[in-house]
Amino acid sequence: MINHHEIVQFGKLYNRDMESAPAHTPLIHGLPDEVALICLARVPRRYHNILRRVSRRWRALLCSEEWHLCRKRNNLDEPWIYVICREAGIKCYVLAPDPPSRCFRIMHVIEPPCSGRKGVTIEALDKKLFLLGGCSSVYDATDEVYCYDASSNRWSSAAPMPTARCYFVSASLKEKLYITDGYGLTDKSPNSWDIYDPATDSWCTHKNPLLTPDIVKFVALGEELVTIHRAAWHRMYFAGVYDPLERTWRGRGNEIALCYSSPTVVVDGTLYMLEQSMGTKLMVWREDAKEWAMLGRLSDKVTRPPCALVAIGRKIHVVGRGLSMVTVDVDTAARVDGFLVTTSVGPLVEEDLTPERCVVITI
Repeated sequence: MINHHEIVQFGKLYNRDMESAPAHTPLIHGLPDEVALICLARVPRRYHNILRRVSRRWRALLCSEEWHLCRKRNNLDEPWIYVICREAGIKCYVLAPDPPSRCFRIMHVIEPPCSGRKGVTIEALDKKLFLLGGCSSVYDATDEVYCYDASSNRWSSAAPMPTARCYFVSASLKEKLYITDGYGLTDKSPNSWDIYDPATDSWCTHKNPLLTPDIVKFVALGEELVTIHRAAWHRMYFAGVYDPLERTWRGRGNEIALCYSSPTVVVDGTLYMLEQSMGTKLMVWREDAKEWAMLGRLSDKVTRPPCALVAIGRKIHVVGRGLSMVTVDVDTAARVDGFLVTTSVGPLVEEDLTPERCVVITI
């Protein structure tokens, strides 16, 4: 059983040996690097911050693709939930499964460089969390982008957006970020779409291909983006589909647009929505019938709306105020009518925080 004290002591011994070691020091003295990698990859994720402090080489290893592939190949990678809340600024609470208690616990709290802004959009790609744009009561919309790398536990600046925006729409699909609409647009870039490629840390812009703007929500579903629109002439919502490869848009049935103001999550290609207007209900989108169907109700005694949704495997986690959490097993829920069978945990913080967005980063 590995504990904090053992890792610290090992790190001190390792650093002492490094002083007299040759230029190309193995990861662990006396072991081939291939074997040392497998040994280190078995260290639980909650100790990775300690591993990074042992040496520069260990820090570089934990940021490498080799490290992540090794953990994934051996089923050692661990998903953590990142819950973004806005109360007195933006804060991100990192939650990790705690097997002894069969619930989640807070690992640490991340405060981004742009914590005081409003209208910031948040997305996740692979092992990185992106905070884009925003504004304040003093300054206009900004084009700044900040990136948090969960591998190195560090913030950095990414390439700025081609257009300054706040309160805009975003989605991640096929390792790229898509953004559009919002406030702060100039006459030179009305209704443009900006696409970010993290592999090159660059943006490209193209003209909005849609027949109508006023996008209020993106849903990454399968290989395409479902666009949810608000009709400007009356309070109605309709939907379309954007093909990233062809950069074309086409209309589609509007029933899916009922999720315009509800949190959604995709599990194995199936879209789920949390309806919170009259009680709390988990809905599932039936693509064959082109309609929403109720999967089941959630007890008002365990949910604390407004909630956000996030999925790990086949389980949907409903995160409510105070970082309370209700977990629904999709496979079990499909076999039970009425109230859903769930597990729940009370608020993890005393403050009545409202979750705005939840994402999962697996390392």
